[in-house]
This record gives sequence, structure tokens and C-alpha cells, in this order.
Amino acid sequence: MEYRNLGRSSLKVSAISLGAWLTFGGTEDIEATQACIKTALEQGINFFDLADVYAGGEAESVVGRAIRDLGVSRHHLVLSSKAFWPMSGDVNDRGLSRKHLMESVEGSLRRLGVDYLDLYFCHRFDPETPLDEVVRAMDDLVHQGKILYWGTSVWTAAQIEAAVGTAMRFNAYLPQVEQPRYNMLDRHIESEILPTVVKNGMGVVVFSPLAQGLLTGKYNAGIPDGTRAANSRWLERDMTDLNLERVRRLSVLAEEMGITVAQLALAWVLRWPAISSAITGATKPQHVQANVAAAGVRLSEDVLTEIEQILENAPKS
Repeated sequence: MEYRNLGRSSLKVSAISLGAWLTFGGTEDIEATQACIKTALEQGINFFDLADVYAGGEAESVVGRAIRDLGVSRHHLVLSSKAFWPMSGDVNDRGLSRKHLMESVEGSLRRLGVDYLDLYFCHRFDPETPLDEVVRAMDDLVHQGKILYWGTSVWTAAQIEAAVGTAMRFNAYLPQVEQPRYNMLDRHIESEILPTVVKNGMGVVVFSPLAQGLLTGKYNAGIPDGTRAANSRWLERDMTDLNLERVRRLSVLAEEMGITVAQLALAWVLRWPAISSAITGATKPQHVQANVAAAGVRLSEDVLTEIEQILENAPKS
């Protein structure tokens, strides 16, 4: 496994990480979750990404139980969670208010059964909460020892700049990481967000690096009726004739290289030194093993050129 620094910090995270979005605590039971986490640890993954809203809190509970059952030492793990989305019908149980952030951290710690989170994300920008309130709350959580670093998720470059500026003004802990969506079919972060986080010494951990499975090639013939993917708004957006043709051509290239198209897609994401980790999902241990193998794949300039010729979707600078 390759380990990368999280931006300017010396915290090291595995280049391939394991996330719980749409799987753990939702579609997968505790046994499947534990098997995936056990394999991930054996393969050198140390970063596990969660959010309070995943499966309504069940993802954190199931992962916490799996960690305890496996007897994993806390210091071997880099655990993250997030807050923003509503967790109940209560008017204050949402957003990035000081009240919600303080209460959300406690809920995540309780469900995971740990004393602190390594990373804590503002899961979206909250236009209803003053940015100084958000920054001060995150700074206090660091000082309280409940989180070690904080970051943003799916924030614009301008919003990230504003957060950094606000933190500097108050001499508070700076945001250390951004978590955006990024893959071969969605490259929006290349034009503004990546340069912004690099300039500010932040790390980047990306979600959906396989476009919710589209870049595994399993949907090359379309989405089967009745599957979970059939109801995915992300896949609905990405499932175009053009993208399917791109994935088919990428699959041929990957086969010529002796790897899977998923491994090609992950290696392509990790070509950026600024990207600290690609967050992958898994429902079976073999999925974890296959994804981890991508960390060792290096793409030559010729291969990268061929990929660009297939994709033809680079953002305009």
C-alpha cells in the first residue's frame, strides 16, 4: 500500500481507502462489513470514511462494532465522519450551526465507540450559518480533542478560500482537507478546486472514483432493472451513451495493460500528487483486494495521452 500525506500535515492516509456510503449499515450486514474491513486492514488500508447520515447512523454503528469485534487498535486507524444533512425532523438537527456540529460529533463518537475522530468534514456548505461560527466550532472541537483535523466536502473553490481566510483571521485551525466527487467522467475539480487546495496546503480525498460502478464496466450493457443502481441519481446522470462508449474503450485499454478498467480508473485518479486518497466502496473482500491493487499501478505518459483521447472531457482552463 502507498501512503500519502494529507496536504501539508504529516498525517498519512492509504492511497486507497474504504468508505461506507450506500453500503455498510444499509445494504450490507455486519458480517459482510466485518469481512471487508478485515481484508482492508490486511491489505494496508488505514483510512475509513463515514458520515452520520449514512444509513441514518447505522453505518457508523456497524463499522464501530466491526472494529471492536476485530480487536483493532484505535491508533492504527484514520477515521472520518461528516455533518450537515438532517438526522431527524428537528429544526436544529441539520446544517453547520455550532449546536448541530457539537451534538453531531458526540453522536458519531458514540456510534463508533471511539474517543475522537481523525477527520471531521462539513458535509456541504451551509448558507444559513455564518462562516465564523462554523470555523470557531471546528477549532473548539480540535482543542477539545474530539477531532484532530477538519475539512470540507463538496465546497466550491471560493467557499474553501473563504473558510481558510476566516480561520486565519481568528488564528484558528485551518481546514486541512476537501472531499469532492472526482472520476474520469466528472473532472470539474481540475479547473479551480484542485489548484485552490494545493495553494492552501490542503489534502484531497475523493469519493465516487469509479462513478458508482460505471467505471468497473459492469454497466456496459446498461443498468439491470430492480438493482440498487437503477435508482441512483448519480448513475442516472452519468449513464449516457457517450460515457458507456468511453468505458468500453477504456476497458479495452485496461485489458491490453493486464489490469481491470476499475484499476485503470483508480490509478488515473491517483496520478495527481495532491490527491491523498481515493475512497472506494466494497460489498465483498475481493472488491477490496482488487481496488488496493490499483495503488501500485503507474500510468505512462503514452497511456495518459491515450486516456485523454478516449475521454475528451478535460475542463477548460
